[in-house]
Amino acid sequence: MSHRSVPHPAAPDESAGSRPADLRPFMAAFPTGVSVVTTLDSDSVPHGLTCTSLASVALEPATLVLCIRAASPTLAVLLAGGHFALNLLHERARGTSDLFASGAPDRFDRVEWRLPLGAGGPHLTADAHAVADCAVVRTVGFGDHTAVFAEVGRLTVRDDRQPLLYGLRRYAPWSAAAAAPQPAGHLGLPTALRPAAPEGGSRVVR
Repeated sequence: MSHRSVPHPAAPDESAGSRPADLRPFMAAFPTGVSVVTTLDSDSVPHGLTCTSLASVALEPATLVLCIRAASPTLAVLLAGGHFALNLLHERARGTSDLFASGAPDRFDRVEWRLPLGAGGPHLTADAHAVADCAVVRTVGFGDHTAVFAEVGRLTVRDDRQPLLYGLRRYAPWSAAAAAPQPAGHLGLPTALRPAAPEGGSRVVR
């Protein structure tokens, strides 16, 4: 009977094991869109912060998750009220992203915003290309952050603006990224990564 040797995983670096991994450089290499989370406290005072850590969870019901620093004052207000607006910034709104990341106390005095009837929080009308009004349905605390699961009640989308991107600690406009020529022989997403067609339905792949 022949035997085949199986390689063993490399032994962990004991010196590295004594300190926690720093996820920041790793996640910086994963570009995302940029959003500003806005909400109101019990006195109708607006609060907000810049957030790039968010994802869709389900289509039915339409649910998002965003991760916010547990010590954030905006998070405390958001959880107390149970509602917020998620403003996706367009590519000319880099200044607004920096403003809401800075924690400046007058940040809402320096941007244009409105509060439509039924909104979850202020809509940044001059800086957002899309806004989702959300209601908190669950939270999960883990380490120094809190994951906020929220159901989307209403979406407002503008087709005349393009998203702002952030990665490797710098911004980029979507229009510039989308204008880059595709490599020769580019066929789009691998089959395994393409959205599956519903049962009994058809799907066009270009």
